[in-house]
Amino acid sequence: MNIYLARTRGFCAGVSFATAVVERALQEYGLPIYVYHEIVHNTFVVNAFKERGIVFVEKLSEVPPGSRIIFSAHGVPPAIVRESERLRLRVIDATCPLVKKVHRQATKYSENGCHTVLIGHKGHQEMIGTAGYIKEELLHIVETVEDVKKLDIPLELKVGYITQTTLSVDESKLIIEAMHRRFPNLQDPARDDICYATQTRQDAVKELASLCDMIIICGSANSSNSNRLRETGERCGVPAYIIDSAADLRMEWFRGVENVGVSSGASVPHFIVEDLVKELEKMFPGAAVQRFENPEKNIVFPLPELL
Repeated sequence: MNIYLARTRGFCAGVSFATAVVERALQEYGLPIYVYHEIVHNTFVVNAFKERGIVFVEKLSEVPPGSRIIFSAHGVPPAIVRESERLRLRVIDATCPLVKKVHRQATKYSENGCHTVLIGHKGHQEMIGTAGYIKEELLHIVETVEDVKKLDIPLELKVGYITQTTLSVDESKLIIEAMHRRFPNLQDPARDDICYATQTRQDAVKELASLCDMIIICGSANSSNSNRLRETGERCGVPAYIIDSAADLRMEWFRGVENVGVSSGASVPHFIVEDLVKELEKMFPGAAVQRFENPEKNIVFPLPELL
C-alpha cells in the first residue's frame, strides 16, 4: 500500500485565526465566553472548546447581557452586529479576513445600486452573513447553472456577482461563465472570491486523483469545503470518502486499492490526519507514506485587538 498525503492539510490560515482568537479570549478573560454558531465546521474543534467551557449559541438572546460573544469564522450579517450592540454584548470578531473581503465587495456593489448575485449554498452561515451586506431589492442567490437562467434582472441594469469562499472551483467556474453569457456587462469582483485554501486543496485532491485508486477526506459532514474535496475526487473518477476520524474507516473501501490519497478540509486539526495515517500503517504494515511540501505553510493572519 502507498499512502499519498495531499500538499495541503490541517488548518488553513483563516481557521487558525478563528481558533486562535478563541484561545486568546480564554487566556485573557476566562469564562464565560460565548460563540455565535460553530467557530468552524469541525466536530473535534467544537467539542474540544465545549469541554473547556466555551458555550456555542444559535441565538444572541441566549447570551446574558454584558457577556463576551465571539463571531465565528464564517462571519455574520450587520443585523447581528446591531443586535449585539442592543443587547450590550462585548463582541470579539473571529471572521476570516478573506470572508471580510467578500463583505466589503458586497457593500460596494450595494452602495453602487448593483444587482448582486451570490453564488453559493443557501443556508450556509457564510452566505447568510454576506447576504446581509446587500440591499434586499438587489440580492439574488444561485446555486446552479440552471438557477442563472431563472434570474429576472433586466439586462440594462448593473449586475455583479460574489461567490461563497468554500465552493467547488470547477462548478463555480461554470456558473460564472453562465452569468457572463446571461449578462454581457456583468461586473466581476476585484479578485476571485474563492479563497486560496479552497483552491489549493481542490488542486491537491486532483493531484491525488492522478496517483491514487481511492481518496479519504478528513472532515465533518457539515463542512462545505470538505464535501467539495470529496466531490472533486469523485469528479476525477476516483472513489472518495469523508470521515471525521480514523474510527470511521471501513476495510471494504480498500478492496483492490494499492494507492490511497489522504486530504483534509480547511477546518480539520492536523493531528486527525496524522492519526489516520498511523491507522492506515497499522492496517497495512510496511505501507509507504509519500509527503509533499505544503504551499500554505507561511500564510498567517494577524490576530485582532480583543475587547
